[in-house]
Amino acid sequence: MHIMSNNCPPVLGITIGDVCGSGPEIVTKALARPEVQALCRPLMVGDAAVLRQAYCITGETGQVRAVGSVAEAAFEPGIVDVLDLKNIDLARLTYGRVNPMAGKGAYEYVAKTIELALAGEIEAIVTSALNKEALNLAGYDYAGHTEILRELCGVKDVTMMLVSQGLRVTHVSTHLSLREAIERVKRERIVRVAELTRQALLDLGIEEPRLAVAALNPHGGEGGLFGDEEVREIAPAVAELQGRGWDMTGPVPADSVYWRALQGQFDAVVAMYHDQGHIPIKVLGLFEGVNLTLGLPIIRTSVDHGTNFGKAGKGTANPTSLIEAIKLAVRLVEGRERATRGGEGYSTRKRTLLGQAG
Repeated sequence: MHIMSNNCPPVLGITIGDVCGSGPEIVTKALARPEVQALCRPLMVGDAAVLRQAYCITGETGQVRAVGSVAEAAFEPGIVDVLDLKNIDLARLTYGRVNPMAGKGAYEYVAKTIELALAGEIEAIVTSALNKEALNLAGYDYAGHTEILRELCGVKDVTMMLVSQGLRVTHVSTHLSLREAIERVKRERIVRVAELTRQALLDLGIEEPRLAVAALNPHGGEGGLFGDEEVREIAPAVAELQGRGWDMTGPVPADSVYWRALQGQFDAVVAMYHDQGHIPIKVLGLFEGVNLTLGLPIIRTSVDHGTNFGKAGKGTANPTSLIEAIKLAVRLVEGRERATRGGEGYSTRKRTLLGQAG
């Protein structure tokens, strides 16, 4: 079943995340925004009782309607359709604390949305934050969303792209110790991440992507004086990609590459490890970034922040990252639709609502 239509906004599966955190609350706030209502048909995946409680906390307007399948969702104004997995006992829910029940629930929400996306019942998935400790206490040995997505989608090569205020950053490695991350800086991996990055930019409508590859060592290694990874691995990877006729620059010292990207010199930066890519994005705005997983057979975007336990249950959490993740998901759906159908696509006609997403 595939329900995308040029005449209708796409159906997005949106998880409510770890229910002990702020995920359910920011969902209610995001769905209240007119631009979100205009851009997509949202299907919440989670626990209906939790979401009803979240509406009580935030005071947003919305009638929660539990459904058992995508086909049952009506997508009517004022009604929030929730694919109800009924896996949370409200009596055992305590906001702001790690809870295996919440970890189990968060995993099941993600797994269900992946299942729906692979079956073509939804166009994309948008995920709220989960708690890694709760996930592991529930018996799921994953470092985070990316690892779950990779396994359940049956793929090997994935990478994370972070997007904020015009800056786009992908990563050669993410959830590793710094020592192991340095060892993963290899020509083959850099090439693959650059390939995934370039394809994502094409999907976003950038016709001639300009990529920068960050150096690993200070000052780009100074010709081997401060480390030889640039000479041995990074520069050869850049040269290989330049040989394909791609617009590639690097290795560029990491202390200047992001400034240059923000000046418009590059469309994306390939970072060598987690913090090298995350810090500039989070400096731009801790609750404004969006996480996009590249290399999957489905479209997945996510908030780029944690469960925000400190604000859970208070109704004060910031929904900006989730709103931007929804906008970016719609834009990517349109990109794939355009590539396969050659038509204008729904979100092209709504482009003024997309703002700076992506």
